[in-house]
Amino acid sequence: MKCIILAAGYATRLYPLTENQPKPLLNIADKPIMEHIIEKIDEIKEIDEIFIVTNNKFFNHFNEWNKNFSSRFKIKILNDGTLSNDDRLGAIGDLNFVIKSENIDEDFVQISGDNLFQFSLKDMHQHFNEKKQISIALYDVKNIEEAKKMGICAINEESKVIDFEEKPESPKSTLCSIGVYFYPRIVKDHLNQYLSEGNSPDMPGKFMEWLHKKDHVHGFVFDKEGERWFDIGGFEALEDAKKDYEQRLQKEQKL
Repeated sequence: MKCIILAAGYATRLYPLTENQPKPLLNIADKPIMEHIIEKIDEIKEIDEIFIVTNNKFFNHFNEWNKNFSSRFKIKILNDGTLSNDDRLGAIGDLNFVIKSENIDEDFVQISGDNLFQFSLKDMHQHFNEKKQISIALYDVKNIEEAKKMGICAINEESKVIDFEEKPESPKSTLCSIGVYFYPRIVKDHLNQYLSEGNSPDMPGKFMEWLHKKDHVHGFVFDKEGERWFDIGGFEALEDAKKDYEQRLQKEQKL
């Protein structure tokens, strides 16, 4: 199994902080966001290789980071060739770029490179192995106004996705996609069809809106008490994540 981390955004909402530094390499609790993500990936022993896709602006930043980062994985940094927010490929465009350039023909995990989550992926991985169908990670934001800003999912009693809408005006639930997907290899065929039909290459949620109507998609809800998820979109979320992670680190150091 492979892992694809999407890290080719330009994070303009965090300027000037991210004007010359990629968001996934911002430090939270003494290490970059990317390393927090890889710690979670490390729990899944079947994953043997990580592909991190970035852009031409930040390609050298990630290469320098990778030189000094040690893990059990083979990590390959890919440059999608874009230079600015105006010519970016988009999340789905980047996913397609990695699959085609690396000829990926097996199950894979896709993770957004600006997400911080405190829960283990092991249960979701087990769920994926049992179903052998597309699995999307969900988190209950428990707030309708917040749900309007996100990709919102509705599931039935068997955890099957019955509705998905990106930034809905009237959310059908408060379960949001957190940018973690377990995909069987067949998804690359769906991806080809989705893009060939002229659909948006920008947001993963748009692909999911289309995909759940074409194939079985299951939602896996992370709802254990005390385990949080942070979408590092702006300064408020970044500061909230820093505060939470630093408090947790201080508690660990005292033990």
